[in-house]
Amino acid sequence: MFKIESFTLGPLQTNCYLLTEETGQRAFIVDPGMGPKRLVERIKERGLTIEAIVLTHAHFDHMAGVDEVRRNFGCPVYLHDAEADWLTDARKNGSARWEDVTPPLTTEPAEYALSEGQQLQLIGHTFRVMHTPGHSPGSVSLLCGEHLLSGDVLFRQSVGRTDLPGGKERDLYDSIRTKLYKLDPGVRVYPGHGPQTTIGYEMANNPFVPA
Repeated sequence: MFKIESFTLGPLQTNCYLLTEETGQRAFIVDPGMGPKRLVERIKERGLTIEAIVLTHAHFDHMAGVDEVRRNFGCPVYLHDAEADWLTDARKNGSARWEDVTPPLTTEPAEYALSEGQQLQLIGHTFRVMHTPGHSPGSVSLLCGEHLLSGDVLFRQSVGRTDLPGGKERDLYDSIRTKLYKLDPGVRVYPGHGPQTTIGYEMANNPFVPA
């Protein structure tokens, strides 16, 4: 299969994930947030080849480390088209609104667009892109086997906020009920913040979106 290593980055405690093939040196990164020094050091220490950066969405706490990772490893970025211009606009990615947390942040646009049902071939595996808007218009979740990287859509006994620009509560609940809750209950969820959970646990215990 593959290995998933988690790094909690920045003042908003954003989960960044490093996914590495079981035998070999290929890897990719999901959501390199603020202050990715430990992540970069870990990659160099292991001599990994980074195939891509995949952004579940383009809020600043999930994309702040993109420049440093690109500079060190020269890898392309994948992002849903609904947020194509967020990387270059500090107002849209939210960094201009959080002056007490970060200066305004921008980076070059993503090289590749993500879309519903897309099959990403990375580290020798196929990751299915699920467009799961609500927290933001371009939010995606990545599914491979029994592993789901959910970004800021679904958390352990919680859900992503919808009061930021582009957020829509109804879209968020629809994404969870009509897409994520249709997955096998045993699927393990790796969220953008907080501890891991499973689809079955959230269906039984999530107070915001009961099954």
